[in-house]
Amino acid sequence: MSSLVGTATLAAQKFIDLITLKACREPKEAPLTPEDIVGVLEGRGWEAEIVKAADMEGMIDICPKGILKCVDGRGSDNEAMAGPKMAGGIYAIAHNRHTTSIEGLQAITKEVAAKGHVPSVHGDHSSDMMGCGFFKLWLTGRFDDMGYPRPEFDADQGAKAVKEAGGFIEMHHGSHAEKVVLINLVENKTLEPQEDDQRFIVDGWAAGKFDLDVPNFLVAAAATVEMLGGPKKAKIIVA
Repeated sequence: MSSLVGTATLAAQKFIDLITLKACREPKEAPLTPEDIVGVLEGRGWEAEIVKAADMEGMIDICPKGILKCVDGRGSDNEAMAGPKMAGGIYAIAHNRHTTSIEGLQAITKEVAAKGHVPSVHGDHSSDMMGCGFFKLWLTGRFDDMGYPRPEFDADQGAKAVKEAGGFIEMHHGSHAEKVVLINLVENKTLEPQEDDQRFIVDGWAAGKFDLDVPNFLVAAAATVEMLGGPKKAKIIVA
C-alpha cells in the first residue's frame, strides 16, 4: 500500500512541476493542453494518445436528465447515462475542494442540480455504498499523502446526505473489467458506459465547469485507476 501511495505522491509532484514550469515560461499560466496530459501520463508509465471526437464511436450530447456519475465502467441499475463522468460522481467535487462535511456535500449536491445535472454517488451489489472504489480510497486515507483530508462521513452517511439533498443513488453490479481510460475534453459531450466492453470515462471538461483544480482533478483520477489496479492506457479525446 505504501508503495502505491508513494507512486501517487510522486506523480502529483510531477504534475505540479509541469505546471510550475509552464508558469515560468509564460506571462500567465496557460491551461493544460492534451499534449501536457499525454506527457504526464507517459511519465507515470501509461500508454496515452490523443484522438479526435469524430473518430470516437458513441460520443453524445450531455442531457440534463443524465446523472453526473462515477467513471465506473460496470453495469448499473441507472439508464440515464448522458451526464458528466467524474471519479466517485459528486464526491470528486468534494474531494478536489477539500470539502469533508455533510453540510458541504449537500451544498455541492444542490450546486450540481443548479448547474443543470442530476447529482449522484454510487455503491455496488457486493459492498453496498462502499462499492465506490474512489470513495473507499478517500475514506481510508489513500489520498492522505497527496494532501487531501479524509471525509467526516462514511459511505452510508454520504449517500443519505446526497439523497436528502435531491441527489440520486446509483448501484453498480458485476466485476471491473475496464480496458482503457477515456479522458474527454470536448465540452458538453460524453460517452455512455458499456457493460460488455468496459472503460473508465472521465469528462475532464466538467472540472472547469465546477471551478475545480484541473491538474489535481486529473491526477486524482489517474491515481485512483492505478490504486485500484486498472489499465494504464488512456485516450485523450479532443474536438
